[in-house]
Amino acid sequence: MKSPGTPTLPIPFAARVSRPDHVLVREIEGELILLNLNNACYYGLDEVGTDMWTHLTTSDSVQTAFESLSAVYAAEPAEIRKELEELLAKLCHNDLIEVHVG
Repeated sequence: MKSPGTPTLPIPFAARVSRPDHVLVREIEGELILLNLNNACYYGLDEVGTDMWTHLTTSDSVQTAFESLSAVYAAEPAEIRKELEELLAKLCHNDLIEVHVG
């Protein structure tokens, strides 16, 4: 069962993340621009943020995205988890993702 919305942070790693219909995404030179059509604000993600976004929105869960990112980057898993949690919080706060729990 899907229950999209903005859950209490931190977002559970068992949750799945998707792009809401009101968010347009465009890639420009390896970086993403996210445009929230509800408030006309745009947000830029650097190369690492773009990679995190891609893993988050194409994985079955945040945990799966975390595991994939941990295999790609040489950073300690605790640092990757911290960075991922911070990105998720920003995306959630700015209504740029839907979180599906359960």
